[in-house]
Amino acid sequence: MGQIVARAIAETSDLELSALVDVSQPGQLFGAQYHAALGDIAANDIDVVVDFSTLETARESILWCIRNQRHAVVGTTGFTPRELEEMEAGIKGSSGVVIAANFAVGAVLLQRFAKLAAPFFTRVELIEYHHDQKVDAPSGTALETARVIREARAEAGVVTPPEPTTHEVLPGSRGADYGDGINIHAVRLPGLVAHQEVLFGREGEGLTVRHDAFDRSSFAAGVVLAVRKVQSKPGLTIGLDPLL
Repeated sequence: MGQIVARAIAETSDLELSALVDVSQPGQLFGAQYHAALGDIAANDIDVVVDFSTLETARESILWCIRNQRHAVVGTTGFTPRELEEMEAGIKGSSGVVIAANFAVGAVLLQRFAKLAAPFFTRVELIEYHHDQKVDAPSGTALETARVIREARAEAGVVTPPEPTTHEVLPGSRGADYGDGINIHAVRLPGLVAHQEVLFGREGEGLTVRHDAFDRSSFAAGVVLAVRKVQSKPGLTIGLDPLL
């Protein structure tokens, strides 16, 4: 993902790829020099840090940006609500931080469509599909989609009917219970990239909303958008939707 983001920024006329961080990579890529750590780069040489690494490294990158009055765009998930609250309180001045579970524009639109449909259907199921190297389940995108749906249903006063399945022959057959009648199912298979379905049902009809990311390049446009927008959006922004 790092090289895809680097290429996208390098090929965008109004952006400049200033530096890269990878402890195992020497030399240059797309005209930018590799560094072993973010701290090896002079803060004045960059405006925005883009981080798609591990949760621990992303935490360090955000703290570095806050200390140095830089901006951050982060595609790593797993931050706790408490961490996000502390992060928001700690951001100073004009610094902006964008944290998004998914930078594909289509995935953001799926959540908008799901929010619109949620009040009109009594039951909903989410199925997320990812490659077999993804270590967490369910995905951050699925959790965010479930949150959006639950809030829309609560606001509309939707009453969830009782779960019809009273006995699972195999435990977990009905997926993970997110609450309020929303179940999430996670699929991990080689050959997949990132896909999500939201299935709505009511008496006599159903509605399915689906997004497919067939290649990781689908995330590049969202990252470029976030890099542009974060520089004029101080504070903490969760998700790509507020930037569209």
